[in-house]
Amino acid sequence: MNQEDYAHEEVLGADGGAGDDAEATRRDASEAESSRASRSWWDRNADEYQSDHGAFLGDDRFVWGPEGLDEADAGLLGPTASLAGRDVLEIGAGAAQCSRWLAAQGARPVALDLSHRQLQHALRIGDDIPLVEADAGRLPFRDGSFDLACSSYGAVPFVADPVNVMREVHRVLRPGGRWVFSVTHPVRWAFPDEPGPEGLSVSASYFDRTPYVEQDERGEALYVEHHRTIGDRVRDVVAGGFRLVDLVEPQWPEWNSQEWGGWSPLRGNLIPGTAIFVCERD
Repeated sequence: MNQEDYAHEEVLGADGGAGDDAEATRRDASEAESSRASRSWWDRNADEYQSDHGAFLGDDRFVWGPEGLDEADAGLLGPTASLAGRDVLEIGAGAAQCSRWLAAQGARPVALDLSHRQLQHALRIGDDIPLVEADAGRLPFRDGSFDLACSSYGAVPFVADPVNVMREVHRVLRPGGRWVFSVTHPVRWAFPDEPGPEGLSVSASYFDRTPYVEQDERGEALYVEHHRTIGDRVRDVVAGGFRLVDLVEPQWPEWNSQEWGGWSPLRGNLIPGTAIFVCERD
C-alpha cells in the first residue's frame, strides 16, 4: 500500500500539493501524460505521505490496503515459509515497506518506483533493499528474472495502458510465477469519496471510464487516475497472459477504527474499498 492510489486527495483526503488553482476534471490522458503526472506528483508529495501514514504502514509491514489486510495473515503470494529464497519484484514500492517485510521472510526483493523522492524514503529507512527508479510499463529487467511480483496500490490504476504493465510483469516472471496487485475497488468510482453517509449514495456512472485528472491553469495534468471496471481488470489480466486465480475484497475489520480519506469503518462494512487480484503465469 505504498503508491499513488492510496495517497491522493481524491482517494485518501491528503493534500494533493497541486495548489489552489488545480482543476479537477474528467478527460482523456495519454500514457506519457499519465506517467509524467504521477512522477511529479509523487516527488512533490512523498514527504507528507510518509509523515502522515508511515506509522500505519510501518517500516517493514506488508499491507494490501486501507482495511489493513496483512500479507502475513493473507498469504496471497503463497505460504510465508515458501517465500525464502524467492526473487520478488515490488512495483510501486514507495518506501519499500512491503519489500522490507519480504526480505525478513528470506525473500530477495527488488523495490521499483517511479518517484525518486519515494525511493529516498526507502533509503532513509534502510535495510539495503535493492531500489530501482523506473516506469512499470518499461521494466528494466531480463525475461524470467523473478519468481513473484506484487503491487499494493501501485502503478496499475495510473497507467493508460494497464495491459502493457501486465505483459511486462508476465515477461519478467518465471513460469509458474505469481502476480498479486491491489487497487481501489472499481465500484468506488460510482460513489463520492467521503467516509461518512454522504459517501454511500451513487453519484456517477460505474461504467464511465473517463480518467480523473487534476490539471493546472495551462491544462497540464498534475495527477491522473484511470478507471477500469471489475470486468475490465479481469480482461486486462487475461490479455497480459495471466490466469486469475482469486479476487479478494477485504471487509473492514473490527480492530481498524481509523478513517483514511474515503475509507472508513462505515463504508468498509457496506461496500468494498479494495480489490486484490491474484494471478499466475502458466
